[in-house]
Amino acid sequence: MTAGLPTALYLPDGDGFVATDLTIGPWDPGLQHAGPVAALLAREAERVTGIPDGQTVRLAFDILAPVPVGRVQVGARLLRPGRRIELVEAVLSAGSSSADRERPLMRLTAWRMRSSAVEGTPQAGVPMPGPEESHPETAAFFTTDVAYHRALDWRFVHGSFNAPGPAAAWTRALCTLVEGEPMSPLQHLLVMTDAASGISAVLDWQRATFANVDLTVALVRPPAGEWLGVDATTTIGPAGAGQCFADLHDATGPIGRSAQALFVAPR
Repeated sequence: MTAGLPTALYLPDGDGFVATDLTIGPWDPGLQHAGPVAALLAREAERVTGIPDGQTVRLAFDILAPVPVGRVQVGARLLRPGRRIELVEAVLSAGSSSADRERPLMRLTAWRMRSSAVEGTPQAGVPMPGPEESHPETAAFFTTDVAYHRALDWRFVHGSFNAPGPAAAWTRALCTLVEGEPMSPLQHLLVMTDAASGISAVLDWQRATFANVDLTVALVRPPAGEWLGVDATTTIGPAGAGQCFADLHDATGPIGRSAQALFVAPR
């Protein structure tokens, strides 16, 4: 981690967590980027699993309200228990009052399955060039120097943080998710993947809002390794909505896809 920056996205604090400045998103310095929040929810979902050696195959996040940079609480429960397949729900809230704690700001439902050895299908498509063939870049649109974009080492295959259009990039974690714990590949994937609509933006950050209201990640196998990749394209419709779709990779090939619905409006 770069000297002087936080070493984690979240610090444990009693029955909750305190978000560090590395969670700050691009729209408001008082609000978190949804990527770290998504990873924190996935961590909580896997802590209540009844299939401890299983795999998380689909994660659907609903962003119900902005998440402030500060103290948050997370909780999870099994919606559909099972020995082979289960559905887990995790929710995040902020604030100290009972009303605040009962108001979810972001929600996850995740399908998890037992892992077992089967014959997989051959990987299709052209492999994504690796991080050694990519160039480093730092986002220029964040309003504070210490924010989400400092949590990962970004290496672009094509496209750019700072120019419109489709983009593909590799990332490596520069911090942990929770202080004192290693960041798992799935947590890293979620911290990264919510930025798909940011790296592939087609509108000017200064003139338009195109925040996502959800994030869905579907995986054919668990991510592995230090470097994870995202190849994203954003399309804006004529009625104030957009969609971002991305292919997700690790060093050995494709691992799944993501989708985000975007609310689009002039700033």
